[in-house]
Amino acid sequence: MRTNVDLSTRTFGNEDHLPRVPLPTLDDTCDRFLEWCAPLLTADELATTEKTVAAFRDGPGPDLHAQLAAYDARPDTASWLDAFWRQRYLGRRDRIALNANFFFLFEDSPLGQIERAARLVAASVAYKLSIDDETLPPVVQRGQALSMEQNKYLFSATRIPGDPLDSSRNPYSDAWPGPSQARHILVLHDGNALAVDVISPEGRPYAVDEIAAGLRAAVAASPTRGPAVGHLTTKARAEWAASRTTLLPANADALDTLETALFCVCLEDLTPSSPLEASDQLLHGDSGNRWFDKSVSLIVFADGTAGYNGEHCKLDGTTVIAYLDTVLETPEPTDPAGLGETPAVAPVAFVLDDAQRADIDTAGKAFADYAADTATSTLSVDFSAERAKALKCSPDAFAQMAFQLAHVRAKGHVGATYESIATRAFRHGRTEAMRVVTPEILAFTAATGPDERRRAFRAAADKHVARAKECQAGLAPEQHLWELQLIAARQGHDVDPLYGSPGWTIMRDDYLSTSAVPSPHVKYWGFGSTSEKCIGVGYAMMPGRFDLYLSTPRAVSEQMGIFAVALADAVRELEELLADA
Repeated sequence: MRTNVDLSTRTFGNEDHLPRVPLPTLDDTCDRFLEWCAPLLTADELATTEKTVAAFRDGPGPDLHAQLAAYDARPDTASWLDAFWRQRYLGRRDRIALNANFFFLFEDSPLGQIERAARLVAASVAYKLSIDDETLPPVVQRGQALSMEQNKYLFSATRIPGDPLDSSRNPYSDAWPGPSQARHILVLHDGNALAVDVISPEGRPYAVDEIAAGLRAAVAASPTRGPAVGHLTTKARAEWAASRTTLLPANADALDTLETALFCVCLEDLTPSSPLEASDQLLHGDSGNRWFDKSVSLIVFADGTAGYNGEHCKLDGTTVIAYLDTVLETPEPTDPAGLGETPAVAPVAFVLDDAQRADIDTAGKAFADYAADTATSTLSVDFSAERAKALKCSPDAFAQMAFQLAHVRAKGHVGATYESIATRAFRHGRTEAMRVVTPEILAFTAATGPDERRRAFRAAADKHVARAKECQAGLAPEQHLWELQLIAARQGHDVDPLYGSPGWTIMRDDYLSTSAVPSPHVKYWGFGSTSEKCIGVGYAMMPGRFDLYLSTPRAVSEQMGIFAVALADAVRELEELLADA
């Protein structure tokens, strides 16, 4: 590993020197798995799970692990998780809109729609060019460089539907070496798609006022509702792949223009009535005015309210928020003269027959119904990261303890809880799956009396911090066992009983799916829930605020409402409990 003085200042200059994601031993993973799932199981369920784990250790486990170790040792492998990430994200077969994509709602701005969109575009193009020439400074955390690999997939990256597996069309690949040379963005307005140049033929970026002129021209060129082909990107992946096949070859050029665009800008005629409505529109909105397969979509409403929706297969929240923070911090440009020309604007025309138009219409209606079946809520709690630290507690541990207490009060029991933990300290590092519930949490939620509750809270919070550090170090069981399962599946082997055991199924059946991405420039961020009983919790505990976006199936929305009220109460209660000490 490089020392602080040896760190490169080039964007990707430290990648080859980052440590590899450690591959845990099979025994360590099996032991951790039993430890992690045990608090959620009855004695009988645990005994059954222990038997399947023992059989796995003595049966197919060692051979599968040896195959994974051999894959990890290959010179063309950056991480033993390389194949896992492709399968995990590109292999999912349900719709990614609302189910996988995530959103950010930006802080307010006094700018109107076109002016704000033009600023966001200009700053994004500058960010893209800084990646191209590797002048974007690499992220360094506590003297340690973090992986910047994901920055290669911010621009001109598009997920392509397939059956049985999707693919990703992006630069920095064998098919598309080096940075994208595309000069256009895709502007979506009222179901119409238009290509707008943001970089001149000579390779110079257009100025903000010139981009604004191009955006106004795009709006003027789409006075009526367009074909809204973007509805198709809301379909389950195999169904969308079939629809895309029918679009080819008559629309090959249109799809190529769309898929190679640097990013999307979705201009909306709607003015959101509240941050909650804006958040919901960013998460699902008018699907005919989206292309959910693009890595980056900047969405700007009629009053200048703006945000982001992004595809998840090659991007995680920490990379996206670093990009957005830079874009949102970019001051007003000092060179208003620009290039002295108006960017080229060209409609992206689709040739559609009646069957294809009906397919698009049906997809749009089905997704609107699906979105309507999702209940959401925004919540701002009077608490902060600095207050948690003053109470001598990790802010994230405090948040998770409050979530557990609120969940018990909303649903009557502790439930499986997922938290995403970043692992970018490793080469090609992404995230690790942390399972939050521990024996200490069970003791905390059951404790009575102030002194007992304080002791139980401290023990549970300390255990949470310790487990998070294990995950940050790449020492967690779930993704390791999951990849062993995928190796067996690729070889056509039957699913081992371990993967049908109570421990595996109950630990991964989320009641709470949580992830934290703090940013001073974002009001709310979030994602859809992961099951029929899950509450999705996108949260950010900042120095001055604690904001959350919640989502769940509408059929169980009453419990989410109880959870939200209980959460605010739990935060106040825990603050008083710790302060009294």
